[in-house]
Amino acid sequence: MPRQTGLNHFRVAAGILHDHGGRVLITERLCDGPFDGLWEFPGGKIGGDESSGDALKRELAEELGIEATDLQPLMELHHEYPDRVVDLEFFLVNAWNGEPEGLEGQGLRWLPARELDPGELLPADAPVVAAIQQILS
Repeated sequence: MPRQTGLNHFRVAAGILHDHGGRVLITERLCDGPFDGLWEFPGGKIGGDESSGDALKRELAEELGIEATDLQPLMELHHEYPDRVVDLEFFLVNAWNGEPEGLEGQGLRWLPARELDPGELLPADAPVVAAIQQILS
């Protein structure tokens, strides 16, 4: 499919935090836009001078109050929304210091990987669910 032109283009790093029981952390999206109330994997935009791993560590510290200590690249995806293009880099977050909490007022949920529902997630995050379920189940 040809890429749309003239849209905002963002690079994003997202983390799949998982525990020893195979549960995965998702966070509630809080915004005024069409995705308010959907769930997502924590992370955020990659700054111009940041590596994707450094951006994810920064975002996890800002959003969840944790220090990620072991990141493993999982997959890269390209997604086109009507108003923006997003290139995502997903990482398994295998270890961290601290206990995740919603520092920006967002809800947190730990779910068994097999119970992740792509319909509850941002459209750009949904394609990674099958890979997570295969790896963690």
